[in-house]
Amino acid sequence: MNLDRRGLGALACGHAAADLCQGSVPALIPFLIAQRGYSYAAAGVLLLAVTVGSSIIQPLFGAVSDRLSLWWLMPVGVALAAIGIAGAGVAPNFALTAAAVGVGGLGVAAFHPEGARYANYASGTRRGTGMSLFSVGGNTGFALGPILITPAVLVLGLSGTLAVAVLPALAAVVLLVEVPHLRARTADAARAGRKQAAGRDDWGAFGRLTAAVSVRSGVYFGLQSFVPVWFIHHYGTSEAAGNAALSAMLVAGAVGTLVGGRLVDRIGRRRVLVGSMALQFPLLLLFMAAGGGVLAGVVLGAVGFVTIMSFSVTVVMGQEYLPHRLGIASGVTLGFAIGVGGVAAALLGVLADHSGLSTVMWTITLLPIAGTALALTLPESAVRARPAIATALHLR
Repeated sequence: MNLDRRGLGALACGHAAADLCQGSVPALIPFLIAQRGYSYAAAGVLLLAVTVGSSIIQPLFGAVSDRLSLWWLMPVGVALAAIGIAGAGVAPNFALTAAAVGVGGLGVAAFHPEGARYANYASGTRRGTGMSLFSVGGNTGFALGPILITPAVLVLGLSGTLAVAVLPALAAVVLLVEVPHLRARTADAARAGRKQAAGRDDWGAFGRLTAAVSVRSGVYFGLQSFVPVWFIHHYGTSEAAGNAALSAMLVAGAVGTLVGGRLVDRIGRRRVLVGSMALQFPLLLLFMAAGGGVLAGVVLGAVGFVTIMSFSVTVVMGQEYLPHRLGIASGVTLGFAIGVGGVAAALLGVLADHSGLSTVMWTITLLPIAGTALALTLPESAVRARPAIATALHLR
């Protein structure tokens, strides 16, 4: 078996559905403030709930799935995410709103480790390509969240979250139907992987990888938070222009995910990771010197492309550094490290209040130096099991 495109398609749809629910919460916050009278502090609590629920605790679900291999967490996780975003709009008070957001975050966290594990198995010998297809589903979901939630709430009021929840609910049903096919198609790969993962888990390399992913997430979340404001206050553009530049970065990042996955299978994991992180610094310098206009938007798109190019790469590397702990590896690289990036963006906001926007943007520009240094310390990710796994796959 090479790529199980049907299985990967179902997993990517599930990933998109889960992250759609997560990405919808920030877009819902302004409506909750305006229509429910929630304070900014209350809004911060909701964002913290979804961040902790969906990202920080993912490694715990990963640890459980390593021991028990709970495939049902995939459809159940997406279903809980759908319940969470639906309930966030119709809950009658803040406590229930926070509870709904928390439940949705738990669903997102539950889906990712098992989803990434099965994406690994379904990728066959082309792990980079397969994981990029799985990852781009998540990127798409994050982008769709604000796009869907805004018109739904404008037309239907806060109960519009019920309409948005229909898509992830359908995705949960699709996953439930597809899981038997996925388990049957990946059974040999899973057995071969467990049998041949005889090498040690390299926790030192995995720790450095986690640090590198955290730095990359800090750059990405920092740019998402401050690029529109930078365009408005530094370049003197409109809000629409700032948001358009941010959209260009997000779209380019999704394309970069697919390109990076294919490059991995051609030139290797470490080269793609080091190259993508090394390119961030000169591109960010060029962005800072661009002076606004079309050039700044184009350069920002290039920044998004190279930054997220390594997203699926780091998931694969994490799984290969911890061959006995695929769930933990996935939970950390997909969840915890990204959550740390979100915390870093919040800290950058504090820095902006005290030292100004320029200081924050230059800090973001310099962060890739640390990320590149960390990436250079990483060994080639272990491919100990590849020959045996490949043999088992081709026997199918």
